[in-house]
Amino acid sequence: MEVVRSLCAVEGRLAGTDAERRAANMLAKRLADSGRKVMVEPTYVHPQAPLIIAAHLAIAFAGSLAAVAEPVLGFALVLFAATSLYLDLNARIYLLRSLFFRRASQNVVSPGDKPDAPGRVLLVAHYDAARTGMIFKPKNAERLQSLTSFLPFPHTRLLFWSVAILLPLLGARMAGVESDGIALLQLPPTLILLVSMFLLVDVQLSDVVPGANDNASGVAVALSVAEALSAKPATNLDAWVVLTGGEECGSEGMRSFARTHRKSLDPRTTYVVAIDSVGAGDIRYVASEGLAVSFEMDRRLLELCDAVAEADREGGNRYHAAPLRHGYATDALAARVQRLRATTITSLEPGAIVPARHHTAADLPDALDEQTMERAHDFALDLIRAIDRDAARTRAGTNSLG
Repeated sequence: MEVVRSLCAVEGRLAGTDAERRAANMLAKRLADSGRKVMVEPTYVHPQAPLIIAAHLAIAFAGSLAAVAEPVLGFALVLFAATSLYLDLNARIYLLRSLFFRRASQNVVSPGDKPDAPGRVLLVAHYDAARTGMIFKPKNAERLQSLTSFLPFPHTRLLFWSVAILLPLLGARMAGVESDGIALLQLPPTLILLVSMFLLVDVQLSDVVPGANDNASGVAVALSVAEALSAKPATNLDAWVVLTGGEECGSEGMRSFARTHRKSLDPRTTYVVAIDSVGAGDIRYVASEGLAVSFEMDRRLLELCDAVAEADREGGNRYHAAPLRHGYATDALAARVQRLRATTITSLEPGAIVPARHHTAADLPDALDEQTMERAHDFALDLIRAIDRDAARTRAGTNSLG
């Protein structure tokens, strides 16, 4: 809780701001004082992420309208918007985003002291905070979920698929098919794009939240696990701590870290354990996530999570841990796109689909459940011990083959 309160005392930790930089320096000092080597790695982020997504929707909206008179032009605009948005939401390639201004940010990186170990584990947590907005008010979020409950995909993917579904409709217009049916099918996604643009602009103009649960809680747990590993080191793992900036604008900090270190991070032996929003509820480990389509997390890492959860159930079910498939994105997605083994540990209250007080001004330190944070710490530590044993078995098998 000391870490949580210290982070939340740095108000306005929006990506690319002086407040975020002060928070990074504070965390770097804390790691250095604990005896760890620390580097503050500079990067660049786009703090105006809601406007970037709104710009994609505006292009698609314009294309939908233009297709009535000029089908080819309309189709081209929507195709560009869909392609750029897909790549953007998955932290792959930036097209339209690259036209927006960037701000300096930083990752706080603390390498392990066993570079020759057979495996490497990265404890990842983001320390920046998000903006709130009308759409994040609990009643509005519940209404949105109710209105989209019939969709074959999570409501968080509504924006991308509202753009994508226009492509076959406008393709039919290009082929010369003109009918009232196409016009009626084209209307709902076009209206969704229009409404969503205004909601995204509202987010961009809203205040920055305190970010106690999302994600000062994750930072505190990551640091606590790192201290436990320093006291009792893993035998076969090189344990890193990576505290990322710019997660709330599309995991840009983790994307930058994974790309910068790609030559030294072996996808076969590097495990990314992201810790995000662990301040209330039961433990969940992410099996798949994504704002456009589902990306599966690493199968072996999920098997180890299942084993930890099963052992806990036999011993009293303290964690109430279960796999989670959701339509959101954490730093694990940016790592997974770079082919690293990854998952995220989070927590959800019973029946909830988002962490407690998600992107609201009520996300304050006093609202956190310390026992949930302790359970998240213990689950992450149990998982890392399981990874350590697995790395030992892998090394033994390799040596016997040799």
